[in-house]
Amino acid sequence: MGVRGTDMARYMEMFNRHTELRRTVDDIPGGVRTTTESDAPELAAQLKAHVSSMYGHLAQGSEVMCMSESLPTLFQNARGYRRQLTFTAAGVVAEETSDDPQLAEAIRAHAREVSGFVRDGMPAMMGGSGG
Repeated sequence: MGVRGTDMARYMEMFNRHTELRRTVDDIPGGVRTTTESDAPELAAQLKAHVSSMYGHLAQGSEVMCMSESLPTLFQNARGYRRQLTFTAAGVVAEETSDDPQLAEAIRAHAREVSGFVRDGMPAMMGGSGG
């Protein structure tokens, strides 16, 4: 299934305002801990809604097709890794881990890909990101 209208609106808002987001990625055993936040309350709310929606799609097995190289692997193996989402005042902290080393690397690859989106905005989505 393609990106739904509400999801697409969130993507576009976040891409258009990517300079207002900050993101850190820490490697942890079996995966990553990411923190993505914004000082703009409405953008932080969009971020929380986006990650919640994506985790819902993963739990339901309803794959979201988008311009991501790593996301299909995560959808195909959604039951093979753990996801923990914590809301902060300004955004989200997500921990994603797996006991499968290949899946752990896919989790890390996706975290790097999302970091490129946050850093570069729309050009990263179109394949212009250096990672």
